[in-house]
Amino acid sequence: MNTKYLYLILISIFIIGCKNQASKISGTIQKEEARQLITDTVTLKTTAQSNVKVVEKQFKIAGLDRNRQIRVYLPPSYHTSDKKHPVLYMHDAQNLFDKYTSYSGEWEVDESLNQLAKTSDIELIVVGIDNGAERRMNELSPWKNSQFGEAEGKAYMKFIVNQIKPYIDNNYRTLADKNNTAIIGSSMGGLISHYAIYEYPEIFNKVGIFSPSYWYSDDVFTFTKNNPIPKEARLFLLVGKKEGQGMTENTEKMHTQILSSNHPKENIHMIIDPEGEHNEAFWKKHFTSAIEWLFTNKL
Repeated sequence: MNTKYLYLILISIFIIGCKNQASKISGTIQKEEARQLITDTVTLKTTAQSNVKVVEKQFKIAGLDRNRQIRVYLPPSYHTSDKKHPVLYMHDAQNLFDKYTSYSGEWEVDESLNQLAKTSDIELIVVGIDNGAERRMNELSPWKNSQFGEAEGKAYMKFIVNQIKPYIDNNYRTLADKNNTAIIGSSMGGLISHYAIYEYPEIFNKVGIFSPSYWYSDDVFTFTKNNPIPKEARLFLLVGKKEGQGMTENTEKMHTQILSSNHPKENIHMIIDPEGEHNEAFWKKHFTSAIEWLFTNKL
């Protein structure tokens, strides 16, 4: 073979090889850049503060055969002290800390409590339990509804009391007694929170009942009448005039019923907000006030 042609063939092979290698390197770089971009996007797309963590462990709800995620907020000083803290349990955790996991906006629980820690002695641990999506209505009611079907609220609350609370008390520095254990929820979460303090008065002594779905079942009124709670239990009721579905009337009815059971007036506080609508912005607006009243009797 002519030496000139051999030389040209070798040069061509070399150039093609370099192009292939360069293509492989470029592809690797592009993949890495894409991976980093995705990571950065996920990192950026969160409004949760750094003291909120998603617990990696998945918890199986006994009796319901499904797993559940929880999210934990720790006070700003948690890692720089050995102090123990009260614990607040909340439902619909996807909506509490991060607008990118929420359905329609977040409560900003973490921002509110971080600010409160700067201006007061209130430092709480918050345990948010994710809702069950399409099973949410069932999980958050202890009573059956003809439209929405079976009630799973009793199993859900047993899950919190028997599985989640022991895990939290064993893994975090908590004040585990009832006087330092609260529960707050809105809508169906308000209904199950109402049930929680009446069914487990030895566990919860403070409750925030926001926009409660008392319309879901009249059984809540009978249950409340038949299960009076300790006089020292503190109840914060919130409802908005613009929520519809008889929300204000039902909440006023429950407030009157609780007072008629001789529960001390100073231990039940109700707010009827004339501009209140059924959404996270409304609940966020009153969250700090609820915490201050429940834990310090301050409004």
